[in-house]
Amino acid sequence: MDAHAQVTRTVTDLLQAWNARDLDRFVGYLAEDVSWHDLGMLHPPAVGRDAVRRFAETALRAFPDFAFEMRGPLCIAADGSSCCVPWTISATNSGPYDPPGLAPTGRRLRFDGCDYVVFRDGLIACIETRFDPAVVIEQMLGVTIRPAPGSLAEWCVVQVQRVMAAWLRDHPSAAAAAG
Repeated sequence: MDAHAQVTRTVTDLLQAWNARDLDRFVGYLAEDVSWHDLGMLHPPAVGRDAVRRFAETALRAFPDFAFEMRGPLCIAADGSSCCVPWTISATNSGPYDPPGLAPTGRRLRFDGCDYVVFRDGLIACIETRFDPAVVIEQMLGVTIRPAPGSLAEWCVVQVQRVMAAWLRDHPSAAAAAG
């Protein structure tokens, strides 16, 4: 099997294992020292199969109907060493996100993102999950966190940012300590 076909099969099988809640099969596609950085993790990254499994269990407890759907073709490196997986997630927050103990909202989510996946020796060595957290927060809480363009709220955000920027320029040691 060529590298393109192998990557496609591995990613497809991985997503099918997740959607089937077969976490033994899911982590079987991962290198022992896998690193997964997901914007949905409170304390990323999860390093190692056990840590990834714990994160998966937490996510599936909080979102029991969590499903991945590939929304386009994989973008695979010519040598098969990595790929980008565009996806859509749909899920209902009907369980607690524990740890740390976030309560379920009962709200339905649907959002797009992508995973950048790196392979080593036929296994997944690294996953970087990217999506717009503001979209997820807005759907989870039923609030708008981004001000509308041209609104008073946007003007206020700009004014606060300008004051903070001026303060940080005048106090470079504070800016360095925060970074």
